[in-house]
Amino acid sequence: MSDHLKRLAAPRSWPLKRKTNVWTTKQCPGAHPIEESVPATVMLRDIIKICDTAREVKKVIANRNCFVDGKPIKDVKTPIGLMDTLSIPVMDLYYRVVLTDKGKIAVKTISKEEATWKLAMIKGKTVITGDKIQLNLHDGRNIVLDKNQYKTGDVLRITIPDQKIEDVYELKAGATVLIFKGRHAGKTAVVSEYVVTNEPSDNIVKFTDGSETIKSNIFVIGHDESLIKLPEA
Repeated sequence: MSDHLKRLAAPRSWPLKRKTNVWTTKQCPGAHPIEESVPATVMLRDIIKICDTAREVKKVIANRNCFVDGKPIKDVKTPIGLMDTLSIPVMDLYYRVVLTDKGKIAVKTISKEEATWKLAMIKGKTVITGDKIQLNLHDGRNIVLDKNQYKTGDVLRITIPDQKIEDVYELKAGATVLIFKGRHAGKTAVVSEYVVTNEPSDNIVKFTDGSETIKSNIFVIGHDESLIKLPEA
C-alpha cells in the first residue's frame, strides 16, 4: 500500500490546502473510517501545527510524546478521528477531535482533566461466550458487559484508557447531537422526535428547528447542553 495520497483525492473533511502540494500522507487501516479521521502526520503538521515537516512528526512519535486516548501511538499514519483525545504532555497540550461547522476535522483545546474521558457511540452489540454483551463502539473499541442495558445509538462517557463507563446519553427527544455526516455535517441540533422505521440505520431523527436526518448521521453529545467544546462558527 502506498504511503501517500493525492491531496485532490483526500476526503473533503480533511482541512488541507489542495493545490500547495501534490501529495499528503495516507493513513493506515484503523478504528476510524477515512472520512472521519486523519493520519497523525496531518494532525500534527497541518491541523495542530506543532511540527513543520513529516520528519519532525516522526521524531515526536518515535519519542512516545503523542498520546491518543491515553496511549502513545507508534505510527505516523495512525488514524486520529472523531471524539478522540490527543495529548502531548511534554508540551502540556490536550485536544479533542471534533468538526467545524463546515464539516472539517478540527481540534478543540481541552484541559488535562478533560483528556481523561471521551464520548463513544454504540454502533452495534454482539452476544459472546457466557451470554455476555459486547458493545462495539464507533472508535473500534469493545466493552464487554454482563447484561444488555444500552441501545445502539446511545453514547457512553468512558474513562481512557481503562474504558470505565461513567454515564450514558440516549438518542431521544431533548438530546443535543452533532451531525457528522451528510450535507449538514458539523452542525449541532436538539432532537424533537426519534422515529423508528423498518431499516434501523435509516431511522429518522427530527430536530426542534424543523429539519431532520437519518440516525447514522448523528452523534449524541449531551442532554440539554453539549458535553464537549466545539470550534466557534
